[in-house]
Amino acid sequence: GSNMRALIDDMKNDKRHPGHPKLVVSNNSAAEGLVFAEKNSIETFVPNIEKNQDNSVFEEKTLHVLKEKNIDIICLAGFMKILSENFIKSFSKPILNIHPSLLPSFRGLNTYQRALNAGSLIHGATVHQITKDVDQGPILGQVIMRIAENTTAEKMEEDLLPQEHLLYKRVLREFLKKNGKKIARLGKIKYLKYFNSDIVSEYILSKSFDFKLKKQVIWS
Repeated sequence: GSNMRALIDDMKNDKRHPGHPKLVVSNNSAAEGLVFAEKNSIETFVPNIEKNQDNSVFEEKTLHVLKEKNIDIICLAGFMKILSENFIKSFSKPILNIHPSLLPSFRGLNTYQRALNAGSLIHGATVHQITKDVDQGPILGQVIMRIAENTTAEKMEEDLLPQEHLLYKRVLREFLKKNGKKIARLGKIKYLKYFNSDIVSEYILSKSFDFKLKKQVIWS
């Protein structure tokens, strides 16, 4: 919900923003984001479906509304369902998502704990386009931060969240401008005592970056 609120605030508080928040969709009628949207005069939609109904029913009803409202882009924020290939093809317009890891590392869930278990030195978040392959769509931007010693998954999530907000807002702006620009941000600068910004940017923007080879160069 907080990423959604950040995107809406950014669009509504800047008349020069290339986007306009038109609709908030949720599969949870108790979601706080719906209340926030209504307070900001943004239309909301919660499909009326039974608990045992297939996910395709939710997608079908949602697609109908998206097309009816002529929605140009979807920004997923805290939406935990995996969209089907049929939904993605039927919508046929960009769908963005923010994932709490430096993709392609740690696809899926529990990324903070998995990063700790793996002994990673850095973590971050990625904004990418949705494709039929989960967490494997084109990368549009990333934020990177060092993992502090003796930290926890909960503390990592707390530290990363404000950086996610900044990243997602910036990526959406640039994506809507259609200039092809990708975003690389360094989060939690106080941890970055020594770094080479060119190498960090290369890591953030390159899909083929060899992390094991370069991580000591970044932090040594």
